[in-house]
Amino acid sequence: MRNSQQHSSTRFDVAGTGFTVLDQIYSDGVLADEALGGSCANVLVSLAMLQRHVAPVLRLGADAEGGKLVDEFVQAGAMVEYIFRDTETRSPVLTEVVDRLTSEHHFSFKCPITDRNHPRYQPIGWHEHERAKSAFAGCAVFYADRLSPSILDAMQVASASGAIVVFEPSEIDDFSLFAEAMECVTILKVSSDRLDGDNAVMHSIDPSIIRIVTHGVAGLEVRDRTKSFWCEPAPAPVMRDACGSGDMVSVGLIDWMLSSSTSCEQLSAETILDGVIAGQRLAAENCGFLGARGLFRTKGASFARSILDDARRR
Repeated sequence: MRNSQQHSSTRFDVAGTGFTVLDQIYSDGVLADEALGGSCANVLVSLAMLQRHVAPVLRLGADAEGGKLVDEFVQAGAMVEYIFRDTETRSPVLTEVVDRLTSEHHFSFKCPITDRNHPRYQPIGWHEHERAKSAFAGCAVFYADRLSPSILDAMQVASASGAIVVFEPSEIDDFSLFAEAMECVTILKVSSDRLDGDNAVMHSIDPSIIRIVTHGVAGLEVRDRTKSFWCEPAPAPVMRDACGSGDMVSVGLIDWMLSSSTSCEQLSAETILDGVIAGQRLAAENCGFLGARGLFRTKGASFARSILDDARRR
């Protein structure tokens, strides 16, 4: 395992910030597991397990839940210098309920046992932003799935330094902030059932931005200014839990871009197709296991690496 306390002057493969929670996974009404969760966390910790140099930039509580989250990043090999823990903050928790018979899952911000509200995710503030600026300026890829003024500035710093900026929002709370973000985003990944139908949002996007629009089990579309490609889903050998499938697509794409040493100028809908397809294959395999990173936790990172490497050879 790499040293997770590398010096802050290190250049990173990936720096990122966004939705990171402690997932409490209930199966058939019983607490089956607790694990790091949230799209940002899933993407970053998976890339760290794949031996990428990863710097999560997060605001967590100085509590037991936050300790569990940091420990998972450390075990994965991520550099945790930019995970800031605050005594005034409570680390976020999310309930995931999985039905083993149907493979369906749903999420809640309430504890199913006590019915109390869980603590919610809080984005980094300006204090954390300033202390992590070297990570934003020193990464090849910057990833975010949430937006705030401080995260927007982090995107701008990363973009100005030549990083590929990958943005995967689940919703748009502030249209003006989103419009500013689009000036520095390289790849925008959205779900068709959440954002693609919002014409005001989609029409505001510069056509030079590469857009990945996911359509669940139907597949996904990759678009840019001149071309559009449809990618059929990879078949899942076994279907137990589809949670985290979109995150695995992002993992495969980012890993492919790093392996290819691809610059922003070389990216297009066509050139990233191999990376997207590799991610789809990783997602399909992950469906055979419980949890957003079930494949990594059950089979190990070497098995995940073999899937991605095999996809690249085809």
